[in-house]
Amino acid sequence: MISCHAQTDVGRHRSSNEDAILARDNLFVVCDGMGGHTAGEVASQLEIDVIAAFVRQSVEDAEITWPYGFQRNTSFDGNRLRTGIKLANRAVFRKGTYLEAYRGMGTTVAAMIMSQSGPLMTYAHVGDSRLYLIRESVIHQLTHDDSWANLSLEGGPPEYSANAAKKNLLTKALGMLEDVGFEVMERELNDGDVVLLCSDGLTNMVPDQSILDIVSAREADLEDACSALVAEANAQGGRDNISAILVGYHFSGEARKRGHGLVPDL
Repeated sequence: MISCHAQTDVGRHRSSNEDAILARDNLFVVCDGMGGHTAGEVASQLEIDVIAAFVRQSVEDAEITWPYGFQRNTSFDGNRLRTGIKLANRAVFRKGTYLEAYRGMGTTVAAMIMSQSGPLMTYAHVGDSRLYLIRESVIHQLTHDDSWANLSLEGGPPEYSANAAKKNLLTKALGMLEDVGFEVMERELNDGDVVLLCSDGLTNMVPDQSILDIVSAREADLEDACSALVAEANAQGGRDNISAILVGYHFSGEARKRGHGLVPDL
């Protein structure tokens, strides 16, 4: 059984929220848009809409075509997620290319599908929105930011390390090119696992250990835990939009007292 809660907040310094989130039908997505004026909001919402539409269509239409091919060495959910993100990337790229008001817009993504047939999560990301797994009081970061800072840490060319001013810049985002490369991963779940999807508005303000402490103290109440994460990010300055989705997995029994079920519309 799955329980979840999702929340997004403008933060303390931004006039608008360029994040977009979705938690519905075992699909969970966080997008952090970028671009002038309303372009970031448009990019993140377009990404959400296209991913959700394809994931839904892939279940409802037995004759669906796979515009990027169907990878036989990847699960059905893996192919759904891969194709949905690639289609959404193309949609953002084309809108930013052909409409002057949206020129240069882009977005990050962290996305997950929870299997309906067993204890398995399928996930992918582009940019610096993250996925974490909290298991038995330990927090595991499942994704690695696509950033200049990570390139220097991972032994990239010397120029990556030398230009510290660029360390927070993304090396990859959706909408920058007509196609984008990324990995789709799978992980088995244990009873009591909690998965966090979030934008960097949370992780830049709240260290991993504090995230773990907040969620662990409230794991029976995901709504309270989610609200506490957002509140802590704001308390630490709230320099960016803040988005968090907490998803709990339970093998059996009733979902815990709050956060029961999926968020219907976000």
